[in-house]
Amino acid sequence: MKPILRRRASWLANLGVIFLPLLAHGQKTTANAPTGHSNSRPRGAQIFASTCAGCHGFDGKGTQRAPNIATNPAVQKLSQKELTEILLHGVPGTGMPSFRSLGATSIRAVAEYVQSIEDKGGSAPLPGDPKRGEAIFFGKGACSNCHMAAGRGGFIAPELTTYGQTHSAEKIKSAIINPAERETAKSMVSAVTTNGDEYKGIVRNQDNFSLQLQLIDGTFRFFPKTDLKSLQPAPSIMPADYSSSLTDVELNDIASYLLSLGEAAPRAMTRKHDYE
Repeated sequence: MKPILRRRASWLANLGVIFLPLLAHGQKTTANAPTGHSNSRPRGAQIFASTCAGCHGFDGKGTQRAPNIATNPAVQKLSQKELTEILLHGVPGTGMPSFRSLGATSIRAVAEYVQSIEDKGGSAPLPGDPKRGEAIFFGKGACSNCHMAAGRGGFIAPELTTYGQTHSAEKIKSAIINPAERETAKSMVSAVTTNGDEYKGIVRNQDNFSLQLQLIDGTFRFFPKTDLKSLQPAPSIMPADYSSSLTDVELNDIASYLLSLGEAAPRAMTRKHDYE
């Protein structure tokens, strides 16, 4: 490793600047990354948005999970060639591995893009249209029946205003269309009373004698346990057919809406969101 690269790598390791591992995008070419600029920034933006933004933030300014790489002075002082070399070789002693397998073209594209978001204050292109996504969220997709976003929507499912701060566009779309990818912290239950009435909701409080449910309409219902005949897990109320009922364009629009909300909202403390 060249002396200047060794010094830069050590500096980054001390600062804890660790890039989120990228997926194997692009061609697998020679391990020697070429220098100079190209027209590869759109490609670099796509890789960054789909694999890096979940930890580093859609604007590159960091989250509780990963550091700022858009306005961090340590990163800003690196040349495009040095960024390329770090992506190529990794940073020894940290969680930043070598991305040699990506190939020179993809490595250079990401390095150029990181420099570009520094130059323009950390903004990145959205994969779709946030306005259309908002209309789908509160309309066709019926997401707001359960989820609240920016002060509007339902109460039974997690609030999503800051969801885009910790989830990339690909993660958001995957959670929408694939039930197995959803992070479920609280599950629906079905409570059947001794009178035969059934109530579905989320358990908010319970003890040895009573149970409090938040029902699908957001209201709370209190039950003495002596009045309950059964309490069983119930399927998630989030539809499982979004992969067929929503197009790729519409999914990109919803992801863009949530990402734009997250970008505009104050940075939230790290917490596990769930998309039920």
